[in-house]
Amino acid sequence: MTPAIDIVKKIKISYKVHEYTHDSSRESYGLEAAEKLGIDEFRVFKTLVVRLDNKELAVGVIPVSSMLNMKKIAKAIGAKKAIMASKSDVERSTGYVLGGVSPLGQKKLLKTIIDSSAEKYSTIYVSAGRRGVEIELYPNDLRSLLNGVFYELSQ
Repeated sequence: MTPAIDIVKKIKISYKVHEYTHDSSRESYGLEAAEKLGIDEFRVFKTLVVRLDNKELAVGVIPVSSMLNMKKIAKAIGAKKAIMASKSDVERSTGYVLGGVSPLGQKKLLKTIIDSSAEKYSTIYVSAGRRGVEIELYPNDLRSLLNGVFYELSQ
């Protein structure tokens, strides 16, 4: 069990947990998940933590096949600038290790922006908080759980 799975169970939303055997030699955890689960890579979303110009952290949730556009996430949050957060900041603020960062169940709920492409799909997949485990859920449920917003974030 992970904090992410605990949250979806507690809230009693519709979800499915999918597991696969993680290959530690793989560099792209999200693309590995899509491949091993046989899912379109545009439906599997990665969780990225950024540091804003005011030193706050925020979360961007984008398809694993995409790159995060820093100008777009800064604009979505009302900041002037965003950069990727350091590994130590990510792990300290979320409680997860890189490659297993879930948007759900983080130590502290950060401002979260979900790429608007998620709205195109009936369900999407996000990390369940451990490498090799994904949660499938409705995009609007994810947005509600995170008090997030949909915004175009990908390059």
